[in-house]
Amino acid sequence: MSEDSSRRRRGSDDDDARPVTAAGRRRRAGADGDEAGDGRRPTAKGATTTGGKSTATPTRDRSQTAPQGSPIARLQRFLREVVAELRKVHWPTRRQIVVYTFVVLVFVAFMVSLVAGLDWVFAKAVFALFG
Repeated sequence: MSEDSSRRRRGSDDDDARPVTAAGRRRRAGADGDEAGDGRRPTAKGATTTGGKSTATPTRDRSQTAPQGSPIARLQRFLREVVAELRKVHWPTRRQIVVYTFVVLVFVAFMVSLVAGLDWVFAKAVFALFG
């Protein structure tokens, strides 16, 4: 049996043949959007629906919604995080930038000429049809 066919077979209705684990139970119970397997579907964080009725439970803490510290401290933290993220960026070399720019310009020129050519062909066809 090939590897692809065995993968397809594992994904079929043979779910009962696999060992039952906590992750497997969650996956099977949540297959139709029903996390607990009791007919209720989650709609939002902390809210579930049963038969079309929504029951929301407030789960927000004050610490999650209220900003921490003064505006200047938050701005400084934001700028520090921006600099930290920019350090993670893989910056292209000058040669890569030149090559990518050339590729984009060639592609744009090709597309412009394609659209102009199709416009000319359709204009000739319309003029030939309607005079």
